[in-house]
Amino acid sequence: MFEHAMFAKMTPMHNLSVTINQFAHDLIRHLDDVVHSHRQSMRRCVKGLTAMTKELVYSGKTKDVFALENGNYLLKFKDDCTGKDGVFDPGENAVGLTIEGVGDVNLRMSIYFFEKINAAGIKTHYVSANLDDTTMEVLPAKVFGEGLEVICRNKAVGSFYRRYKQYCNEGDDLPSYVETTFKNDELGDPLVTKDGLVDLGVMTAEQYDSLKEMTKQITKIVADDLAEKGLVLYDIKFEFGYDADGNVILIDEIASGNMRVYKDGEYVDPMTLSELFFA
Repeated sequence: MFEHAMFAKMTPMHNLSVTINQFAHDLIRHLDDVVHSHRQSMRRCVKGLTAMTKELVYSGKTKDVFALENGNYLLKFKDDCTGKDGVFDPGENAVGLTIEGVGDVNLRMSIYFFEKINAAGIKTHYVSANLDDTTMEVLPAKVFGEGLEVICRNKAVGSFYRRYKQYCNEGDDLPSYVETTFKNDELGDPLVTKDGLVDLGVMTAEQYDSLKEMTKQITKIVADDLAEKGLVLYDIKFEFGYDADGNVILIDEIASGNMRVYKDGEYVDPMTLSELFFA
């Protein structure tokens, strides 16, 4: 009788506790829904504003470039890849194939490495990115001449091997060998030396030295991170420009589509590379 009486006295308080807990649970769920809805509305608003305030200024092989009202630029990543006869090749000059989703994986890789490189104190044009739109906001920068590509080679493969195969074996190690080429599809992106760049007024000797050192530093960052995943970087392609003060900065992208990577002696395509790297 005593125990039953005590239980009877506790029941109303117990019911009140349950009611309060349920109310708190429902309130938290409601607040979560409100916050989620607000975030979705803000994203739609920002996307709408971006759409209204961007202007297409250039359509490239793998990206479109838009000018923004704030003075920056927006890069829209495409699913197009450089290659030949339907086979991907980062060393080719023309779009050779389309791989669904490659724009997304190229952006993901670029975000990862740009943020890491910025943190290392190396200047880049990266500001922010939006994976939903496969876009990246970047700072304005001037290109050298009509555009310059910089290749860092850790292995004798691709066009390097084709040019110099009488002096090396395919796959031989190279000491982070840096090459520069003019961006010119009609001429096949011709090689150009430091003296050539300086004598032609494309850049100063100091800018070239800075570009070369930055290329080796960035290549090491990329290669070390890939090595942690059991991947070997054979070569990688960059683009550099300069800011209003003449400082050399890394521009464009750092994408799986711009690097040649192997695993256990086998080439890894851009989509598989992203899967292995972000696994």
